[in-house]
Amino acid sequence: MRGKLKLMFILIAIVIVALSTIATSQIIKSITHVEKGKMQLLAEATKKMVEAGIDQDVSFELQIIEANNDIPVIIIDEDDNLLSYRNIDKLDKYPQLAPKYVERMKEQHEPIEILYASGDKQFIYYDDSFLKRNVFYFAIIQALVVIAFIAISANIFVVQKRAEQDRVWVGLSRETAHQLGTPITSLLAWVEILKEENVNQTYVEEMTKDVTRLRTVAERFSKIGSIPELKIESLNEILTRSAEYMQKRVSNRIELTCNIKDEIFLPMNVSLFEWVIENLCKNAVDAMNGEGKIHIEAKIEDEKVAIDVSDTGKGIAKSDFHTVFNPGFTTKKRGWGLGLSLVKRIIEEYHKGKIFVKHSEVGVGTTFRILLPLQNEIKK
Repeated sequence: MRGKLKLMFILIAIVIVALSTIATSQIIKSITHVEKGKMQLLAEATKKMVEAGIDQDVSFELQIIEANNDIPVIIIDEDDNLLSYRNIDKLDKYPQLAPKYVERMKEQHEPIEILYASGDKQFIYYDDSFLKRNVFYFAIIQALVVIAFIAISANIFVVQKRAEQDRVWVGLSRETAHQLGTPITSLLAWVEILKEENVNQTYVEEMTKDVTRLRTVAERFSKIGSIPELKIESLNEILTRSAEYMQKRVSNRIELTCNIKDEIFLPMNVSLFEWVIENLCKNAVDAMNGEGKIHIEAKIEDEKVAIDVSDTGKGIAKSDFHTVFNPGFTTKKRGWGLGLSLVKRIIEEYHKGKIFVKHSEVGVGTTFRILLPLQNEIKK
C-alpha cells in the first residue's frame, strides 16, 4: 500500500512538472518570436538613422533604439569591428571581450544583417533578454518546488499512516498482555500445586520454565510503545540460554548449536533480545519443516559485534531479502508476518544495530546477521 502511494505521488509530480515544462516552453517560444521581431525593428531603425538626411526627423527611430533596455545587443561591421552595444555593462570596462560575446550570441540566435544603400553591411548580434532567462529559471525553480512539496507531503502521509498503525499495535499489544495476566497467574498456581503432588519433578520444572517464559512474553507486550531500559549484559549468557531453551522445545531432528568466540558484554534489554533470537530460531524451524541444523555464532568483527543465525532450510529468494522485514510478509499459511518486523525494530530502534540477510540460497539455507555497536554506551 505504501509503495502504491509513493508511486501515485511520483506520477502526480511528473504530470505537474511535465505540464509546467510544456507551458514554459510555449512562453519561451513566444518571447523568442517577439524578441526577434524587436531586433528586426531595431535593424530597420538603425538603417534609417544612418541613411537619414540632415533635416530628416529620426526621433521615432531613436525611440525604438532606446526602448531596448533588456536585450543584450552588439553591432559590428563586415570587418568585425565593434560599432556599438547595449545592455552589456561589462564591455564598458573590457571592450576586448566583445568577440567572446559575439561568439556566444552566434550560438543563441542568427545575426540580423543591415544592408545600406552604399553596399556596406553591418550585423546585429543579440542574446536572450533578462525576461526570457528569468522565465527559464523560474520554471526550473517551480519544478523543484513542486517535486519537493510532493515528496514532503508523501513522506508526511506515510509517517502519519505509520504512526496510526503503531498506535493500534501498541494498544493491541498492551490489551493482549492484560488479558494474558489472569490465566498466567492461574497456571503458576497450578504448577505450585503439582509440585506438592506425586508428579515427575522434571515435568514440573519444564512446565515452570514455560509458564515463566509465558509471563515474560506478556511483559514484553505490555512494554511495547515505551522506551526499554538497557543494561550491560553478557551476550554469551543470553545466546547460550536462548539456544538451550529453544533446543528443548523443537524436534529432536533439529540440531541447534551455539558458538561464541569472544566474551562480549553489551548494553542490552535481555527480555527483548531473547525475543529476537527466539523469533529467528522459530523462523528457521519453520523453514526446515522440522528437520535440519541451526547454528548461532557471535564474534567481534570490524569493531562491531556480529551475530549470525544460520539454518539449513528452504532459503529466501534474493528479491525478498529486504521485504522479509516488512510487516505482513510471510510464507506460512498461518500467522500475521510480524516476527521479523518486530525483530528489526528491536535491533535497530532499541539497540541501534542492524539486521539483514547475510546470505541465502533457495533449497540450501539462510543466514541472518545482526550487527551491534561495540561500546559501553549506545548513543541516542
